[in-house]
Amino acid sequence: MADQPNVLVVGAGIIGASIAYHLAKAGARVAIIEAGQPGGVATRRSWAWINASWGNPEIYFRLRIRSMAEWRRLEREVPGLGVAWVGGLIWDLPTNELEAYAVEHAAWGYGIRRVDRAAAARIEPQLASPPEFSLHVAEEGSVEPLAAAHALLAAARSIGVQVIANRPVRALTRHNGRVVGVETDAGTIAADEIVAAAGAETAALVASAGIALPLDSPPGLLIASKPHPKLLNGLVMSPGLHVRQTTEGRLLGGADFGGGDPGVDAAATSRDLFEVMRGMFKDGASLAYEYHTLGYRPMPGDGFPIVGRAPKIDGLYVAVLHSGITLAPAVGLFAAEEIMTGARNALLEPYGPERFGGSN
Repeated sequence: MADQPNVLVVGAGIIGASIAYHLAKAGARVAIIEAGQPGGVATRRSWAWINASWGNPEIYFRLRIRSMAEWRRLEREVPGLGVAWVGGLIWDLPTNELEAYAVEHAAWGYGIRRVDRAAAARIEPQLASPPEFSLHVAEEGSVEPLAAAHALLAAARSIGVQVIANRPVRALTRHNGRVVGVETDAGTIAADEIVAAAGAETAALVASAGIALPLDSPPGLLIASKPHPKLLNGLVMSPGLHVRQTTEGRLLGGADFGGGDPGVDAAATSRDLFEVMRGMFKDGASLAYEYHTLGYRPMPGDGFPIVGRAPKIDGLYVAVLHSGITLAPAVGLFAAEEIMTGARNALLEPYGPERFGGSN
């Protein structure tokens, strides 16, 4: 590869935007191409919780906690990123599981504090029924996901990245066992390296080069109120509903951090979920429903990121994952380092695409 490689990133969601930004900082010539408007599909429909919370093995926790630190580095570099380190209050697990989570993650260095009803009421005074027992992690945060992706893209443009919008990529182009570009309706775009960061469309894209990736795209339902005076200080993860308040004042909620099952009638499900949201707050009756969104989240077969060079074919790097908001800064930094130098960060070691067996 040339000293200043020409890299094309397919997908302008937050993962693609972060990779493009970090590649340009590292000295690559970079273009990023998006089928629709910059900002991607899954990114703009994310609940956008930045965390290293429960349910994962320690090796994955280490990647997530590193990426939380990289968010703090990135917000110093990128104007308008808008990270809100507001903390998270969680009680959406049975008490014994909450306690096990607290013991385990505290031992790993996560800043968990056990909270009784009175303390929960102090943290979130507008809750109608504060939980008897919950956990609070002050270091968790959130972003407005589309705005953050746009801020990253703007920073990337400022250092030379070309952003190509409304240009679907139909297939990867190969020559002599190497991916050398992409096919679009406007013709072929050549590059020294292609980064496939197209979210749920990544599996179909890399399949055109003979690479098989187990990737699902389950729907995630989010509901939003009309803008309302402040009801929440931070993120709230209650049984059946996770809620945060956006910078515009909307209450944004889903059945879990990825959204929730829309059922057979997403509109009806969203109305039912909105009534649950109203019941959470002392002033909930004043909340007015505004809209729901239905996004399709890229979900690798084993639930963990797929980040690394494609097996058995040169010129192709893959970056597809759920928890894209939390992991975007670290994945962008580590992917750029690997593409530019060949050095793979140890935190990515378990997550290469070769673990799924490689080519068709």
